[in-house]
Amino acid sequence: MTNDNPTGKKLWDGRFSEATDAFVEQFTASVGFDQVMADQDIRGSIAHATMLCQVGVLSEVELTAIIGGLEAIQAEIHQGIFSWSVALEDVHMNIESALTDRIGSVGKKLHTGRSRNDQVATDIRLYLRDQIDIISRLVIRLQRGILALASQETATILPGLTHLQVAQPITFGHHLMAWYAMTERDYARFQDCRARLNVLPLGAAALAGTSYPIDRLLTAKLLGFDGVAENSLDAVSDRDFAIEFSACASIMMMHLSRWSEEIVLWASPQFDFVDLPDRFCTGSSIMPQKKNPDVPELVRGKTGRVYGSLMTLLTLMKGQPLAYNKDNQEDKEPLFDTVNTLRDCLTAFADMIPAMVPKRENMRAAAMRGYATATDLADYLVKKGLPFRDAHDVVGKLVGVAINQAVDLAELSLATMQAESRLISDDIYAVLTLEGSIRARNHIGGTAPNQVDSAIQRASVRLDALDQQVN
Repeated sequence: MTNDNPTGKKLWDGRFSEATDAFVEQFTASVGFDQVMADQDIRGSIAHATMLCQVGVLSEVELTAIIGGLEAIQAEIHQGIFSWSVALEDVHMNIESALTDRIGSVGKKLHTGRSRNDQVATDIRLYLRDQIDIISRLVIRLQRGILALASQETATILPGLTHLQVAQPITFGHHLMAWYAMTERDYARFQDCRARLNVLPLGAAALAGTSYPIDRLLTAKLLGFDGVAENSLDAVSDRDFAIEFSACASIMMMHLSRWSEEIVLWASPQFDFVDLPDRFCTGSSIMPQKKNPDVPELVRGKTGRVYGSLMTLLTLMKGQPLAYNKDNQEDKEPLFDTVNTLRDCLTAFADMIPAMVPKRENMRAAAMRGYATATDLADYLVKKGLPFRDAHDVVGKLVGVAINQAVDLAELSLATMQAESRLISDDIYAVLTLEGSIRARNHIGGTAPNQVDSAIQRASVRLDALDQQVN
């Protein structure tokens, strides 16, 4: 709901001799999007008022009136009945004006010792801190889904690819755990970002601090900040914390996009490795046979959207002299969009990944193509005493023979293989099986089924610990 504020009364218009142009009023207003920070703004105002009371600027009666008024306004906002005014520009002035209307001149004292500059910097930090906590829980839910699927596929053979060409046999569980490893780093980046942004700007006022006897450490404690910004100019003007968040989000979206690319390929008839449940797909308006993997495709597309927001914030910040400039009003829409996009994409993947149905026989059949066990043959020769480069040459020749005969390496006769190296004996056929290949990678980080299972168990322990921290 909006209010056009027919009086046109501003909280700052004492210096001005004419009303703001109607277009300029609309052009400069941010309340249409920054009202999303209303809860954070009210939380910060309550903490600020509490501090002002502690240092003697407000009385206990005034504090009670301010807190009661702010809580009533917050209730109206949650109910959708609060009247937002474009003329009042932003979420801060809308709430302050409503407070004054509700409790009288006492409401005008709330802004003592602060500016909208340090107020908005505080609100954004509170908002991002809240959102990182939500995102962290979504990442953990996604990780649970990956582990659940991986635990069922520790022995499912899949062709491992380089250059999108068959390279070596791996297990599907091992592949999924590669995804999991990416999410662990993503999670850690968000926690690092949270630690750096959890510093209180409030008290910096417009840019130079305030002459009032404020207690910034008390305000920081009330709002759960780890400390206070040490420099007032920096506190109100830099948005590097928002840029850092957007960079973390971009990296995570890059990972989701890579997975999306794989899922799109896997769901195609050419690969046919997985089946996506119908609820994550759509059909064609003209081709009745189609089942389109729209969710991963859309996540792949939304990655570019998040990248764009990061570039917007970097460009926004790069030319600003100290301290605050109106340019910074443009930081919120790309930031809010990034938050919403990432949350939606994480939710989609957390639902979709554990619901994917692997087609195990198709995966195994694909691993049989492309001479995936060639490296195993080379390793076999090295263990028999042949230098690796010589072994590489021998195997390359045998692959050429197999291609000409249109057979797998394991289908070559012993005589054919011994023609290239007398070191080869009939025990080679156990080495050239897909199962033998994956079992041979039996070390931490390898694709052997028992190692994949161990990796899942270790990951589960770490995830349980994170879950306890978040909740």
